[in-house]
Amino acid sequence: MREASRGCEGRTIGVNEKLETRVLSSLSKVFSDEELTEMSFQQASALQGETYAFQVAYRSKNMIKPLIVRAESTLGGTVAIRTVGLAPSELPCFDDADADSLRTTPGLYPDPLYPPDVQPPRALPGQWRAVWVTVDIPTSAAGGTYPVRVLFEEESGDALGEETFRLTVVPQQLPKQRLIHTEWFHADCIATYYGCPAFSEEHWRRLEQFIGTAAAHGINMLLTPLFTPPLDTEIGGERPTVQLVDVTLADGRYSFGFDRLKRWVELALEKGIEYFEFSHLFTQWGAKHAPKIVAIADGEERRIFGWETDAAGEAYRGFLNAFLPELVAFIKANGLEARSYFHVSDEPSREHLEQYRTVSAMLREHLSEFPMIDALSDYAFHELGLVEIPVPANDHIESFLEHGVDPLWTYYCVSQRQGVSNRFFHMPSSRNRIIGLQLYKYGLQGFLHWGYNFWNSQYSRKAVDPFRVTDADMSFPSGDSFLVYPGEDGPIESIRLEVFAEALQDLRAMELLESRIGKEAVVALIEDGLERPITFSDYPRSASWLLEVRERVNGKLADLDCSN
Repeated sequence: MREASRGCEGRTIGVNEKLETRVLSSLSKVFSDEELTEMSFQQASALQGETYAFQVAYRSKNMIKPLIVRAESTLGGTVAIRTVGLAPSELPCFDDADADSLRTTPGLYPDPLYPPDVQPPRALPGQWRAVWVTVDIPTSAAGGTYPVRVLFEEESGDALGEETFRLTVVPQQLPKQRLIHTEWFHADCIATYYGCPAFSEEHWRRLEQFIGTAAAHGINMLLTPLFTPPLDTEIGGERPTVQLVDVTLADGRYSFGFDRLKRWVELALEKGIEYFEFSHLFTQWGAKHAPKIVAIADGEERRIFGWETDAAGEAYRGFLNAFLPELVAFIKANGLEARSYFHVSDEPSREHLEQYRTVSAMLREHLSEFPMIDALSDYAFHELGLVEIPVPANDHIESFLEHGVDPLWTYYCVSQRQGVSNRFFHMPSSRNRIIGLQLYKYGLQGFLHWGYNFWNSQYSRKAVDPFRVTDADMSFPSGDSFLVYPGEDGPIESIRLEVFAEALQDLRAMELLESRIGKEAVVALIEDGLERPITFSDYPRSASWLLEVRERVNGKLADLDCSN
């Protein structure tokens, strides 16, 4: 594709000649062992209520420790500075990485964003490092251009360098997010990492922190473990129990308690979650078995269903017939009818179609009024009416688009590494952010990913330390299995989490413009100058093009504001 160009100015030497500095966009990745070749990026625009981010890279010939970095602005709101940390990757990609990669070698990759009190900025001899600057623009901010000064100082207060970024506020408010976005939330990983019993008060405190961070970044749907989710679990193995529903079996009869589920829902709603996807009621990759379910059975706590359970057998069918009507009653009593979604089984293939048909029918006896969503890429499942809302991978979505499926979601994971958007460490951040334009153009209603905080090895054979192991124990390319790191005081966010949130802001800005000029005109605006229309696999591979598109959208909104 022919791409639009973007002019940049270069400024590299800071005060006192001790520190080189350069302003970069949020789409740059600064490697400590690589010369910085990108030109300076010193101005942009944003809407009211938007969170805008840029970086300042720096390098010194000598060690400067500590390095004091602070920001000044008359904009109001919050201007936060974080240290761009480096994360190790032994498996940055498989042997089939495509050309749209930054590097393919093992090493240290920029990813975690540390608050200064956790990891303060430091200048290490000859290494390029960066700070991440986040500007929260108030919804009441007046239109105009605001300088954001970033100052570098020694501990003594002596100046080392300074950069100024000019942020223009377009006086139109970013609308509410309409896209449903879920990144699967692994409650057991939080309990394991922090060493607290599941649903202890300490666990609830940690859950609140991680749910809050998710919601603040546009993740508005929460995977809710009615029973321990049967996801990424070795056949015959178990993940730690995280079961929100109490089950009692006495004299052959089931009874259920929903107190923990109610607390979960109330906490999530308070933190900004809007939708709940109840955990899969059958195992992954074929729906052959029941999830792990623990009960007080005749006075003793034990597992009553699991890998040994025939998914369509009489025992589990009887359990669902008892449980699901009570769950529906809970949903209705708590006003969750329009917020609730269900799963059958994750990633079934065509060979599982008949089994999927059988077990999904068991659920529809009780859940026909609620939407079913599942990640799958074979159109036959939707064609046969087995999945109301299919979630195909972004490299298998074309047949669903050709058939006009609506509503339609998409997802990506480890397999989507050729030519499409994804978020692996080794990929440029523009490849992460492009998804916003694609979701907008094709009118998708949702996006799903399996790894918000999966801090396990593949198949959950063991827990890992995500600060040291970023590839699920050399199983998935780094960046696939989690977006947040478990800090001592709560979540440590990542570049990838922030950039995806920017993609969602792009989507919302385009929706705002659509409300003024119509969708056809918006699509024409973003595709102006391209030789071919944007698809999920064919799009400009350029950060400067993507940033320019957003400036076009903002510029058109500003023009419309001036004309009124």
